[in-house]
Amino acid sequence: MDLNVLLSNRLAGYLGQDAHGHPTFRYADSWRQTPGAYPLSLALPLTENSAPAATLSAVLWGLLPDNEALLQRWASRFHVSSRNPVALLSHVGEDCAGAVQFVRGERLAAVLAGEDDRQEPLSLHEVAQRLQRIRVDQIAARQPDDVGQFSLAGAQPKIALMQRDDGGWAIPAGRIPTTHILKPPSGDYDGFVENEVFCLRLASQLGMSAASTEMICMEDAQAIAVTRFDRVRTAQGWQRVHQEDFCQALGVMPHIKYQNQGGPGPADLARVLWEHSSKPRADVERLLQALQFNYLIGGTDAHAKNYSLLIGAQGSVRLAPLYDISSALPYAHLQQRKIKMAMKIGSHYRWWDVRLADWEATADGMKLDPQKSLSGLFDMATQLPGIARALLAGLQAEGMRHPVLERMVDGISASCQRCLRQFEQSAS
Repeated sequence: MDLNVLLSNRLAGYLGQDAHGHPTFRYADSWRQTPGAYPLSLALPLTENSAPAATLSAVLWGLLPDNEALLQRWASRFHVSSRNPVALLSHVGEDCAGAVQFVRGERLAAVLAGEDDRQEPLSLHEVAQRLQRIRVDQIAARQPDDVGQFSLAGAQPKIALMQRDDGGWAIPAGRIPTTHILKPPSGDYDGFVENEVFCLRLASQLGMSAASTEMICMEDAQAIAVTRFDRVRTAQGWQRVHQEDFCQALGVMPHIKYQNQGGPGPADLARVLWEHSSKPRADVERLLQALQFNYLIGGTDAHAKNYSLLIGAQGSVRLAPLYDISSALPYAHLQQRKIKMAMKIGSHYRWWDVRLADWEATADGMKLDPQKSLSGLFDMATQLPGIARALLAGLQAEGMRHPVLERMVDGISASCQRCLRQFEQSAS
């Protein structure tokens, strides 16, 4: 089985399998010679003639859902193996994260020519139904007869759709990309939608680059609507922008995304940025700021797949906006003395045990000035409670009044006070 790999609507390479079933990939010579060409992944340089199977597998699996049940359902629907990423992408790979599309040979000419470019409108009732259904059956995000399929990483149920100019929703096909990701509430955490919207807006209010989100309600369905930062509106319509997460960039399989499972830590992510970023110091400093923000809000799921890179023309690379951020602090059953960070800060995973010396060690490991990092942490801990309280008032004025928000603001304020007391103790 061979798939054509498109980047920015151009043929960039060929994906296949060897005699043992291992994935193979090679770049098209025409793509390498294209002005502004960029790699499918930083782990798969344009200069390489072939890709190691393990590295390529990590890149491919990073484009697919981290949900075994959904993969099994796809395998059953499409009559392929759930352990074969090439076979799975042959059916759902025409709309993925970033600018990549995986297109079967018989569809290549039509896709490149735009013959399959179309949108299938969905009524609000139809979107609401799908949001309700995917909470119990993720395969309901797309129907077998939908014009376009999609694949998104992660374990949480979600739907990728295009928002039309009139504000309605549609399923796109061909070269037309999805523009938004809709995620219904998590059954495990009350107020999950409000939590994530609040945290991402809080990051933005603090001056950090974060994905744009809003809470939407359709009939009895509620969801987070995330504007995709790997899509951009141009005079020619919506275009894909290439991206990958840090697990892909490092050639690490997605199931090893947590550092305590052998996955990447802050120093590993910083190393990628120092080596590849177009503005390495600025991006490494932004990464450290994101780590400190997640610490102060009790964001315990900031693993390597929840940080990404934007890859542009001629391989320009920047740290992507923040996404998938939420706080554990509003939930009493998650005991604060026991919750763990996704990445080790200094010597500790446990959120409660992190001290200023751990932040100095983390900054040093990222090749940043430890004292400057502490100054940034102090400023953030000082500013965050007031910004959070003002944001809460604004959201409540908009009608977002879930009790989780009050608990979250109280928890963030207490977290910042704990941090500031460490500075007081250090000074004395």
